[in-house]
Amino acid sequence: MGLVPELLPHDEHNAELISNAHPPDWVNPEPAGRYNLVVIGGGTAGLVAAAGAAGLGAKVALVEKRLLGGDCLNVGCVPSKCIIRSSRAYADARDTPAFGVKMLDGVQADFAAAMERMRRLRAVISAHDAAQRFREMGVDVFLGEGRFAGPDAVEVPGAMLRFKKAVIATGARAVKPDVPGLEEAGFLTNETVFSLTERPARLAVFGAGPLGCELAQAFHRLGSQVTILERTPHILPREDPDAAEALDRSFRRDGIIVKQNSAVMCVTTSGKEKLVQVEHDGAQEILTVDDVLVGAGRAPNVQGLNLEAAGVKYDERNGVSVDDTLRTTNPRIYAAGDVCLRHKFTHTADASARIVVQNALFWGRKKLSALVIPWCTYTDPEIAHVGLYEQEAEARGIPVSTFVRSFKDVDRAIADGEEAGFAKVHVRRGTDQILGATIVARHAGEMISEVTLAMVAGIGLKTVANVIHPYPTQAEAVRKVADAYNRTRLTPFFKRLAARLMAWQR
Repeated sequence: MGLVPELLPHDEHNAELISNAHPPDWVNPEPAGRYNLVVIGGGTAGLVAAAGAAGLGAKVALVEKRLLGGDCLNVGCVPSKCIIRSSRAYADARDTPAFGVKMLDGVQADFAAAMERMRRLRAVISAHDAAQRFREMGVDVFLGEGRFAGPDAVEVPGAMLRFKKAVIATGARAVKPDVPGLEEAGFLTNETVFSLTERPARLAVFGAGPLGCELAQAFHRLGSQVTILERTPHILPREDPDAAEALDRSFRRDGIIVKQNSAVMCVTTSGKEKLVQVEHDGAQEILTVDDVLVGAGRAPNVQGLNLEAAGVKYDERNGVSVDDTLRTTNPRIYAAGDVCLRHKFTHTADASARIVVQNALFWGRKKLSALVIPWCTYTDPEIAHVGLYEQEAEARGIPVSTFVRSFKDVDRAIADGEEAGFAKVHVRRGTDQILGATIVARHAGEMISEVTLAMVAGIGLKTVANVIHPYPTQAEAVRKVADAYNRTRLTPFFKRLAARLMAWQR
């Protein structure tokens, strides 16, 4: 069995998580003669593939060297959203005077309590990914490091697993930026930040991508003084510019310091303090902080798998090479999730694993390119997107028409005090075919699925206008966008004709 990973702090919640995700007393089973499917990696993609295949009657082995549940459960989606929820609760309490509610003694954020809540809820959710649960599904769970021993075999400590098909689902890890002195000074990533029990009074966040923005806002609301350092002229540089600008305004309104066009030159220490030398808009300055959080992207986990022995092509930056059916250069072996995908989201890992199960076990021809993939940055307001951005469509030579409605025009958003944001939909010019959409709203992640469903089903924007939305709801913003499209269909000729008809009826 593999070495049990250490999870800090050593408390009852982390002990419960480990008992589910990597039980200290786990005994690996005797391997079967040959498996229909061997899955390397027990994160989202690996667990979905293993459960799906076992549910269809396949003989499945699942190999994980660290914690079942992968990044999402342990150091990603689950802990971050728990902390974000605590930070939103603080912000709501802070803003109660605007709603006619007085907090007589003020409001304070309890960082240690918020982190303890996160660990408690993460432990509860870990039961869904537990080794024992998957064993009860009929999956042979091997805890330990797996590596290919040939084109049809995986070796784990003390056992050889032979397979008809295999899935590489080893995920990705945080990238460390090449900044002089950073390693010596010490820094946090998503893999370590959730082990904190004491709030850093001053926090520098390197990178204004989704991870950096989410945690910067959460830590600021929980009491840290936060400075974001971003190389490009905008936060969320890959996002819709209007959406990024809306979030930037929200950050600055809250008191988060945002320094765009900033290059980190080096990091040194003075006692317990970290001194970050920054070049900002051509000027040098020293930022003194208590900790540094790095959000510099993710790299696929391809090391140590002995992929050469399996005939699987890969590279360190892009991960395992796959075709549109997610098959690797070895026709017996597929890949799923962050180890091979450009969009490194839990829901795309899940979707890709479902493709692999169909294609690997049933000669399916499901294609990755057919997926319509939404995503969301869970800041406040949230930024959700699906499909093409306007500049992407233009780069492909696709003419677009864009329709936008502000939440200032949505009655429920006004009543909720959540007017900051908009719904924006792009259609192919001259048609109602939806090419993409961006929603900026407090609950944008809950709203984008309506547009995603329309795109998957081939439903145009004029049909969305015919969908009755309960009043008052913030989702009415989507219908208002569709109404705006419908108004463009009223050509001058049709308006004149309608006017004559109305006059005749009088």
